Amino acid sequence: MKARKRTSTLLEPFAGGGIISLTAAFENLAERAVLVELDDNVAAVWTTIIQGDYLKLAKKILEFELSVRTAERALSRRPRSTLDHAFQTILRNRVSHGGIMAPGSGLTKTGEGGKGISSRWYPETLANRIVAIGAIRSKLEFVHGSAFDVIPEYLDDPCAALFIDPPYTAAGKRAGRRLYSNHQLDHDRLFDLVETAAADFLFTYDDSIEVRAKAASHQMEIGFVPMKNTHHAKMQELIIGRGLAWLGQFGSECGSKNVNVSDHAMSKPEAFR
Repeated sequence: MKARKRTSTLLEPFAGGGIISLTAAFENLAERAVLVELDDNVAAVWTTIIQGDYLKLAKKILEFELSVRTAERALSRRPRSTLDHAFQTILRNRVSHGGIMAPGSGLTKTGEGGKGISSRWYPETLANRIVAIGAIRSKLEFVHGSAFDVIPEYLDDPCAALFIDPPYTAAGKRAGRRLYSNHQLDHDRLFDLVETAAADFLFTYDDSIEVRAKAASHQMEIGFVPMKNTHHAKMQELIIGRGLAWLGQFGSECGSKNVNVSDHAMSKPEAFR
């Protein structure tokens, strides 16, 4: 985001794991961070940590003895409380193949380093993270609902910043459908909503001709940053916003460009790589 005075509110309307909001809160980059999540499972986690008994959740994780049998039994039960639901969500994320919680995802078999179902289950680490987040939760606000209902509340605030990382389903991307339970999204409406915002904003998307065209038609700049996917393959992630020249300071692999739909690069995506 462009250089600006201190951000009063950082809004992350597709929160998921909330890494941007948490970073802003821990590093005092914003006075407060608002996380929004529609998914009931993920919402249970944030509700418990930000509004509920996060210490009890951490204790429940530490005391759980993981095996295939105990995991299947815990995941098959109907949660009796939001805290139970939160624990079940965290467990499913850590023991499911690739951490995918969408319907149809199975339990990890081989896992990282051949450790099977235990390969991503680090109870002490998970508990410590939850306790650390709980300790700063006065800086955090959570809304269980739709991004489209919350975003308009901050568009006219020049001291607000929006980090928008929607499910990657634009341009027919299948990853968003595979990874998220709530993957249906009106991307055109999302772009229309923030086009004239007084608040600062930054989108992240999978790189595609269609998404670049949306950015161009809304007079937005695009940039790109290197990243690795879950298979450690190098990729470029598309960044969309205003005044993205600052991306260049992070090295030659990062950069920004004003986009025109007639640009030759629109028919040759590799020109941006």
